[in-house]
Amino acid sequence: MNQSFDVLNRYLFDDLHVRGELVQLSESYQAIIANHNYSEGVRQLLGELLTATCLLTATLKIEGEITVQLQGDGPVGYAVINGDHQQKMRGIARVTENTDAKGLKALIGKGNMVITIRPKQGEPYQGIVALEKDTLAECVAHYFEVSEQIPTKIWLFHDGDSQKVAGSLVQLLPDGDDKEQQIKDFEHLCQLTNTIKAEEIFSLDAQTLLYRLYHQEKVRMFDPQLVTYQCSCSEEKCLSAISQVEASELTSILAEQGCVKMTCDYCLTDYSFDEKDLAPFLTNKKH
Repeated sequence: MNQSFDVLNRYLFDDLHVRGELVQLSESYQAIIANHNYSEGVRQLLGELLTATCLLTATLKIEGEITVQLQGDGPVGYAVINGDHQQKMRGIARVTENTDAKGLKALIGKGNMVITIRPKQGEPYQGIVALEKDTLAECVAHYFEVSEQIPTKIWLFHDGDSQKVAGSLVQLLPDGDDKEQQIKDFEHLCQLTNTIKAEEIFSLDAQTLLYRLYHQEKVRMFDPQLVTYQCSCSEEKCLSAISQVEASELTSILAEQGCVKMTCDYCLTDYSFDEKDLAPFLTNKKH
């Protein structure tokens, strides 16, 4: 098995004031789509969104969580990926009508990309950009342009046969006086990165691929970061949600069904609670 998968690599071009990222995903992506009967187009969209979220998360200098959501008036009402600075990811798409369509515009329709960042310390903040570009890669790059004013280019890849996704990011580091030269350096590296072929990004390990792309540049790689699938559902979270329900309604459900059932939208894990489990919410609640 190719050990470079489910790994995110970050690197700097020392002499060119540009940073880069490369992410290659298989098991983490497959876990997100495994239990859902998504069409090929929806699987691809979620894969691209997962890849883009990994790349986006790695640009943040904070510890915390990020949510990237696409919402619109198309056959997919929304698609969302939740992740954190440790690259623990989960995601889901809400399909409102059956479709064999592929592509961002065909699936989401007219809509927005909403990026919500929740730092461990400090206030959460949110950025919203209209999905005006043709591809998700262009929309995420546009987000950087609008919110950060940082030139950024993103490439996203999907292999439906092997159920793998991958992506790359090149971003200017505006840390010098010669702005014109910085833009030239950025465009030069974008041209090099643009030569990535899908078969290469799905078959070569990161170091081999980066050498093929940038062997004439000084590339400084950081330690690779593992990307994993992790759903955050739990019995405790379910019970916390149930605690907000009226005691009379809980009593009615128990009388009718014998238990209260909940299913996680993300991983489809079923949770079931009987009268004994729910006793604290049946006797202590006063409304």
